Amino acid sequence: MKKILITGVGGFVSSHLINYILKEQKDCEIAGIYRRHGVDSLQRLKEFGTEDKIKLYEGDLTSYNRVWQILKDFKPDIIFHLAAQSFVKVSWETPEHTLTNNIVSQLNIFEAVKKLELDPVIQIAGSSEEYGMVTPDECPMKETNDLKPLSPYGVSKIAQDKMAYQYYKSYGLKTVITRAFNHEGPGRGKEFVTSAFASQIADIEINNKPAVIEVGNLEAERDFTDVRDMVRAYWLAVNKCEHGEAYNIGSGEAHKISEVLEALVGASNIEGLKVNQNPDLMRPSDVPLLLADCTKFQKVTGWKPEISFEKMLADQLEYWKNKV
Repeated sequence: MKKILITGVGGFVSSHLINYILKEQKDCEIAGIYRRHGVDSLQRLKEFGTEDKIKLYEGDLTSYNRVWQILKDFKPDIIFHLAAQSFVKVSWETPEHTLTNNIVSQLNIFEAVKKLELDPVIQIAGSSEEYGMVTPDECPMKETNDLKPLSPYGVSKIAQDKMAYQYYKSYGLKTVITRAFNHEGPGRGKEFVTSAFASQIADIEINNKPAVIEVGNLEAERDFTDVRDMVRAYWLAVNKCEHGEAYNIGSGEAHKISEVLEALVGASNIEGLKVNQNPDLMRPSDVPLLLADCTKFQKVTGWKPEISFEKMLADQLEYWKNKV
């Protein structure tokens, strides 16, 4: 029986990953680490009804002693390291917290694995934000592209990426780095653009609010994948990919943020929507285009996204209508 440990277990991606493993994989024991805070840390697991189907550890990953205790107790065969300060906007507001949290948390996991002499496959959730300022001739982006981050979050992810490579080379840790491009779907928090739009549209439609929506930059282009396809890719990554290597995961198609808004409005019953561009929603610097070349990952795993851009957004809107 494989023992699977997931960090950030109450997060958006983690909740979908647990749901996927429980439904699709056999002979697995799952444990998760969460950090208690003001909101219900396990809300998403409760929505899926999976809270009681896994072993839960409360703990702060920036505490080495706590990480060591958890790994000593559970002894995982696979670690999905998904916990992070993952909001790009917040990383400008609290760069020190973003860098400290994301880097030190991963360092503690690696050091505990090494000192306990464990031998798990460790998936590191990287990000397309690592690529940063790409020019049109550098798209679609390959794993060999230069990394030119435009946010403290992007910098923190590069540090995690390179640390995973270093610990593989130096100590033989079986790391796999996945550079995921934008992934969305039911349960995504309102801090992210697709849910920011979907939650506002749901509120307008259900509560008869004025048909006005607040937006930021609508011209940026992003490569969107449904989270349910993404977690399937993560599972393939730990089972099929080469250790110490980085792999892009995305749809291979770019959509403007304005297309996201149009698709969500098209899936609603709203007419005559007015758009208000809010300066507070604009970033100090924004990556104009993120588009994945996933040839390397697809060649190793055979993975392809199965859920369309339109269905991803329609399901996300339905989620927010139910929440409203």
